[in-house]
Amino acid sequence: MAEISKELLQELLKNQKDEITSFHIYQALASKQKEAGNAKLLQTIAADEKKHYALLKKYSNVEVRPSKIKILWYLLLAQTLGLTFSLKLLEKGEEKATAAYNALIADFPELKQALEDEEKHEQELLSLINEERLNYMGSIVLGLNDALVELTGALAGYTFAIQNNRVIALIGLITGISASFSMAASEFLSKKQEKEENALKSSVYTGIAYIVTVFLLILPYLLFSNHFLDLGLSLLMAITVILAFNFYISVAKDLPFKKRFLEMAGISLGVTAISFGIGWAVKTFLGLEI
Repeated sequence: MAEISKELLQELLKNQKDEITSFHIYQALASKQKEAGNAKLLQTIAADEKKHYALLKKYSNVEVRPSKIKILWYLLLAQTLGLTFSLKLLEKGEEKATAAYNALIADFPELKQALEDEEKHEQELLSLINEERLNYMGSIVLGLNDALVELTGALAGYTFAIQNNRVIALIGLITGISASFSMAASEFLSKKQEKEENALKSSVYTGIAYIVTVFLLILPYLLFSNHFLDLGLSLLMAITVILAFNFYISVAKDLPFKKRFLEMAGISLGVTAISFGIGWAVKTFLGLEI
């Protein structure tokens, strides 16, 4: 066996720690799964991570302890944001270690081939994980996107035409909640027409996504008295929601982040600008104000 330099040994131990930590994460998540198929997949991936660790230890001859903080962090992510998101985020972190591995394994073909085979196997297994919330992501996108486009535009128009934050908040809530029920009903009828088995559940996901977005956008009008500041904060909230949601989707479903984010943000802000102009026109030319 070739002698390993001090720098490469440090990289080796760092990646060895990542592998044993991932093993414990997968093991812990597997024990919490109600669906037997998901539990079995996670146990299989955990075994792969243990093999990675054993291969690396073969060259370091050092036992490494896992990171308890990282284990707790990913368990928390899985509980709050879902199993698929947390695992894909974990795997993306491991992909960043590739450069360090390449520096280490240049002289060890056996290690390189084994790691490449295992990584391919893990990606195949991750694609088989079944998670309910991802099956209804289309319904969530519908509710979220519709609320962002409709309500940011409506709030912009109300802000210039009415200029009373309490009245704007009241009208916005009535408009938003009513629209959420309408959108949920439309989703239900659409899924029924397509003979979907879970039409009701799809409509519930749509309605909840819509209502949550409505309350986030209205919140500034309930907290601050300056209506133009409220509109600015509401738009900032909309951009934050779009940013967070598209990051979630890009990780969980391996979709491009930048294009989807710019598209949703551009549509929402474009509609807002048009609606603001309509509010200005109504107030200026028709003399209507509250």
